[in-house]
Amino acid sequence: MEGNLQTFFHSLQKRNMRDYADACFRYMRYTGLISISHRSRSISIFADKIVEVDFVLSTVSRDPVFIDDEAAYKAHLFSANTPALYTDNRDNVVDVLMRIGSFTKRELSNKTLEELKDLRDEIIQKHKDTVIHKQIAEIKSYALYSEIIDTFNEIISAGYYDAPLMFEYNTWRAMTMLNGGSIKGNFNFDDAGQPLSTAAGNMPDIECHYDDFSLSVEVTLQAGQRQYESEGEPVARHYGQLKKRTGKDTYCLFIAPTINPATLAHFYGLNHLSIALYGGKSKIIPLELDQFMQLIENSYTYETRPVPSDIRRFLDHTIKLCENATDENDWRCGIQACVDKWLSFTNK
Repeated sequence: MEGNLQTFFHSLQKRNMRDYADACFRYMRYTGLISISHRSRSISIFADKIVEVDFVLSTVSRDPVFIDDEAAYKAHLFSANTPALYTDNRDNVVDVLMRIGSFTKRELSNKTLEELKDLRDEIIQKHKDTVIHKQIAEIKSYALYSEIIDTFNEIISAGYYDAPLMFEYNTWRAMTMLNGGSIKGNFNFDDAGQPLSTAAGNMPDIECHYDDFSLSVEVTLQAGQRQYESEGEPVARHYGQLKKRTGKDTYCLFIAPTINPATLAHFYGLNHLSIALYGGKSKIIPLELDQFMQLIENSYTYETRPVPSDIRRFLDHTIKLCENATDENDWRCGIQACVDKWLSFTNK
């Protein structure tokens, strides 16, 4: 008994320390000054932000602040004016704009500080869009196939910081690689095109828009009963919202390392019921991550690259199996059979 408690305690401490580390990385990224690359496993300062970092290091005291009053502590913690940042000074923002854009001081002389910041944000956004579009082109060429598969394997083995964010990002890359349509990840990117924060709770993790249908993709690392409790209703709600918004036939892929039996039963039941809130009978397909990775491998090794019609045939086939299955476990077996045969059966 004592050994079991000790093992549980060590496991709990390990998870807590990992959560602290993930939060630390997250806060560093949110500053907009630090780049964390999942490829090279490196932490670096954005080249165009070195001046700003030097300013913080030279002006912010390293001495700890002890405040024993709750109101004063909150005022200190949430102050919008401290610490002072390099870009709080108008001349400094002008300096930034002259470095990242092709402006002269004369062109910027009549603009207010807020107008200058808006202009800076606009330039940064354009640069970010360029980086992301270049990344998408590389992904669609299948040049990153091995890296995407390796990333999934490392997420499963708990080898990544902020694994939920990396799971969303890597699934977006995988769906983009399958090509065709517009694949939108609802997570946020940093200035270097790296994932910054997960999708908000009121939208799908990933939206795939094709000519004649739409597909929402939801991912989670939750397992056990918590998977059903946390994901069951939101997944169906996001699916219904996307269907209503696009006006197209809509499907949903729900991807997790393992699919809990309660989650499987929930989606099986929803697919058989006509519910107005979800736009009628839903079309939600649960996939274990190994199955999703098998789909990616099939698309990589098959003689031709898949097109949106191949993806839709797979979705339609799995939903048809759901309609005819004797129960959710029979459907689970049918899903695996579809995964095994894709793309061979879709091209017959």
